Amino acid sequence: MRLLIVHNTLWAHYKSLLFKKIADQLTADDDLLVLQIALTESHREGLGVPDASTVGYPFRLLHNGALESVSLPRRISGLLTHGLAFKPDVLLLTGYYDPAQLLLGIVLKIRGCRVILQNESTALDSPRTGWREQIKRAFVRMCDGFFCFGTRAADYLVQLGAMPEQILVRNNAVVDNAFLREVYDEALPTRQAVQQTLQLPPNNLMYVGRLLAIKNLAALIDAFAEACRANPSANWGLILLGEGDQKTALQQQAGTLGIANRISFLPGCNWQEVPRFLTLADVFVLPSQLEPWGLVVNEAMACGLPVLVSDRCGCVADLVQEGQNGYRFDPNQPRQLSDKIGRFFAMSGAERAAMGLRSAQLVDVFNPDAVGKAMYDALTHLSQS
Repeated sequence: MRLLIVHNTLWAHYKSLLFKKIADQLTADDDLLVLQIALTESHREGLGVPDASTVGYPFRLLHNGALESVSLPRRISGLLTHGLAFKPDVLLLTGYYDPAQLLLGIVLKIRGCRVILQNESTALDSPRTGWREQIKRAFVRMCDGFFCFGTRAADYLVQLGAMPEQILVRNNAVVDNAFLREVYDEALPTRQAVQQTLQLPPNNLMYVGRLLAIKNLAALIDAFAEACRANPSANWGLILLGEGDQKTALQQQAGTLGIANRISFLPGCNWQEVPRFLTLADVFVLPSQLEPWGLVVNEAMACGLPVLVSDRCGCVADLVQEGQNGYRFDPNQPRQLSDKIGRFFAMSGAERAAMGLRSAQLVDVFNPDAVGKAMYDALTHLSQS
């Protein structure tokens, strides 16, 4: 099998992890090349860059900078030049939003190459009408198979015209579960000392990610304030880990509500460091108005935390079992969120621990070793059929 993978950025460690798992299974009859269009994205430039020597699979970096600075003609030229020269018999595209990648897929399909599309989009992400949907439908019908981030992503592909049997892998949304848990367990003994240093209460909700309007953090702060008013004896805090253009407004909101002493804003960090901060939390929350998946939920669950997740996040259908490892809520119904925050306030530590254990069990279905093997097997089968 000659496998060509096209991906936007080398920074995206979660997808690179799967590329490495595929590379680990290659035989003497296989050849692999990953075309990475750019090093990172502009909004992630402050979060560090990967060490190319540790990537673990053969790749060619077309642009040593931000993806946004690579023009469409340049992307087309780079992908066609290197893609056609490699002469793959299987092509894995990690998205359909880039015209340059679609063009490469069409050209290689005409030349007899099998084309697999990796999809994380769902029908809920944005209005699904117009000419863009028609282009997607045409391209989906051209593809030979699909890897999906979860149930909602698979359902959306079927709506676009994919056959159910073409969904080859349905649990493609992975993080490095074992590494994250190792870092978490290593840092856990220092939890109390760090909480004291940061002047945190003994129990905390935590959000990790960019502080943007689409993340619905203003509603989270309102709901947290309401839950505190309804449960005056609850000694809980809210931690927001990350940076973004909403930070100042959110800080002002906390002050206006009189809960600035309960809300801690911590600076963003590299993904490898996130588990150290998760040790400070008792529950992870993701309140987004829009989130195709939400890999940070995987990260929190791998560390054994209960979760509270907006039902606009693609992962809820696969990762959140209501009342078992956490709760889901409608982000447009603030009372739902405050009520479910209050449920966690009322729980015992043992009850939250049981939920966290269930989280770790559920997310194990999305472990990179199993998913990487399923992807390699599917790719090999297609190359031989």
